[in-house]
Amino acid sequence: MAKFNSGDLLDILRRFKVAGEENVPRHIQEMKKLTPDAFSEIFSFKFNSTKYFIIIDGTAEDDENYIIGLLSTTYGEIEGELIKNPRDGLLSFALPYQGKDVYLFRGETSKRRIDVLLHEKYPDFSRSTIQKYIKSGYVTVDQKVILKSNTTIDAKSNVSLDIPEKSTFDDDFPIIYEDKNVIVVDKPAGILTHSKGVLNDEFTVADFFKKRGSTFANDTNRTGIVHRLDRDTSGVIIGAKNPEAAKKLQKQFSERTTKKTYFAIVTGTLKQPKAMIDLPIARNNSAPSTFKIDAKGKGAQTRYEVLAQNGDYSLIKLQPKTGRTHQLRVHMSYLGAPILGDRVYNELSKKADRMYLHAESLEITIPPLKSGENSIRKTFTSVMPEDFNQFFDK
Repeated sequence: MAKFNSGDLLDILRRFKVAGEENVPRHIQEMKKLTPDAFSEIFSFKFNSTKYFIIIDGTAEDDENYIIGLLSTTYGEIEGELIKNPRDGLLSFALPYQGKDVYLFRGETSKRRIDVLLHEKYPDFSRSTIQKYIKSGYVTVDQKVILKSNTTIDAKSNVSLDIPEKSTFDDDFPIIYEDKNVIVVDKPAGILTHSKGVLNDEFTVADFFKKRGSTFANDTNRTGIVHRLDRDTSGVIIGAKNPEAAKKLQKQFSERTTKKTYFAIVTGTLKQPKAMIDLPIARNNSAPSTFKIDAKGKGAQTRYEVLAQNGDYSLIKLQPKTGRTHQLRVHMSYLGAPILGDRVYNELSKKADRMYLHAESLEITIPPLKSGENSIRKTFTSVMPEDFNQFFDK
């Protein structure tokens, strides 16, 4: 007879890719053991509020009907599914464990945590990666964007994970300018500026700066980073190659002496062809990864100018005077012209293959190449992506 404890059950769940390394034995709750006959043992328990059964039966021979029949005989009619062994290329149900074949049955429940459900649906993604996608607005339930990983939903809901397209620049980005002090790259959409935690399973701009020899903050996950672009924003981003250069660049961003210009496609039209938006921004406590217009927030100013429009969409130029997180996205959404493809602040937008926000230029002063020389004021530019024109070629 098997003498499994909660640690063994957790190990089995990990092998079935139901649990992750972040889970611990105390997450196994209400564990009970039954012995229906001389050949069978069943461990029942709850994990993430869902009922599971681990069945050990040397005579089952991977027969799904036999295993479900054994559960029904023992517990009465039970709804759910027998989970296939993800390590078996033939997709059988039996998973060898401690010299025995074990089977895992998940009972059906009306409510599930969305990150848990998606991790089970997409086992190749770690749960932390799934949570990042949720916070970035890539997950919808019944066509509504969900931003909290601990949201519980009906297990029968229509859940969609719109995974961002993998960039062709997996570990290399187009370099706009580089010298011994700074490096300027053309960031593709879908790439993180830097990872938000210790663990990260994707290549970031910070990783690229480290690859190019940056020594600034190279013992962190923010090597070379002095400012940032959102994951879905493309365009110009500058990095520091050494601490001295970083100090000079960071001072300019904090003192607002840099000049930044963006292009964006927004949904609908704007009442005025050009204007200055002066609306304070604060964190949205009901969804902490997002922001909103709030009189108690920090000051935020953005100048915009309409370049083209067709009734459905507008191409605009944006010049932020401040650098609040999500500033351009929040300001345009508040004006009723949210950025196309913004999964967080544009729920009513049609599905788009990307967020149509591009950092077109950055004017900044960079350190001299030789001591005694003057600093150099430069403007770095990135051509607006061709797909921005598709809405106005008619």
